[in-house]
Amino acid sequence: MKRRLREIVRRFKAATVLVVGDVIADVYVLGNTSRISREAPVLILEFDSEQVFLGGAGNAANNVRACGARTFLAGVLGTDAHGDAVWAEAQRRGIESDALLRLEAVNTSIKTRILAGGRHRARQQIVRMDRCAAPKLDDEARSNLLARTQKAAQAADGIIISDYGHGLVSDELYQAVRGIAGERDVPITVDTRYGLLRYSSVTAQTPNETEIEEVLKVPLQTDDVRLAQTAEMLRKKLSLEAILVTRGSKGMMLLDENGSESIPIFGADEVADVTGAGDTVVAVFTTALAAGATFSEAAHLANIAGGLVVMKRGTATVSAEELLAALESFS
Repeated sequence: MKRRLREIVRRFKAATVLVVGDVIADVYVLGNTSRISREAPVLILEFDSEQVFLGGAGNAANNVRACGARTFLAGVLGTDAHGDAVWAEAQRRGIESDALLRLEAVNTSIKTRILAGGRHRARQQIVRMDRCAAPKLDDEARSNLLARTQKAAQAADGIIISDYGHGLVSDELYQAVRGIAGERDVPITVDTRYGLLRYSSVTAQTPNETEIEEVLKVPLQTDDVRLAQTAEMLRKKLSLEAILVTRGSKGMMLLDENGSESIPIFGADEVADVTGAGDTVVAVFTTALAAGATFSEAAHLANIAGGLVVMKRGTATVSAEELLAALESFS
């Protein structure tokens, strides 16, 4: 299998993937621990720096691009400073953004993480603050987004819907993109935090165990047999070709028409940061499918990517070169 997986990774650069969804500014504010405040029992941090990364659907697109594939990103940003920063980062990464609208009436969604530590010590996240409002799009903006997304979809070998629950992915947009994927016979995958039951008749979904438990109100208790039965029921209920369940330290489980396949975790089970790991998984899984991989092959590559990215701090990506290097230790 190792040789086959290498071939697929090398074909990533010939693939084109469209990511549609909620684009977020992932903001990291870094500070040095100073002292305890006399006003309240809280730390005082001396500001060091602020960094802005592509988050949400932007992070999924960034991971696709890191794999070497041509990448389109469809979504909405405000014309505020954080929107400017995300837009500039997308351009720097080579992500094609014709379908990424800049609108004055929209506030860019922001997730701010405060990281604290000593001057010569690793910083730890101490709090996260979210400013993620549903974008209020008028008819003209929705029509514009729809048209631009449809145009990008016509050129894609694979499509990702990255739904963080902010309301951008309307039924009209979803149905239009799904229709194009069906007409062109290209894979369309969904990564969604709250809308698991909403997205039926797509190629695959990539939920984690907790998301399945929450939507079905069924405690899985990390039992392999129970998970396989529940995930297969969900796959059939939603008319999915496959479902890839991420399981943290237990790796992944793939369900498709061939049955279930448990994939053990790649690398160490001690993680540095799980931020955006789901984005990496769906990005590599879909890029692999777009490059001609089977579900099993795509799942194994996604599992390796997931194992690599959680060893990095912050919102991170995994490159094709890193995947190829990791495959040297793959059995």
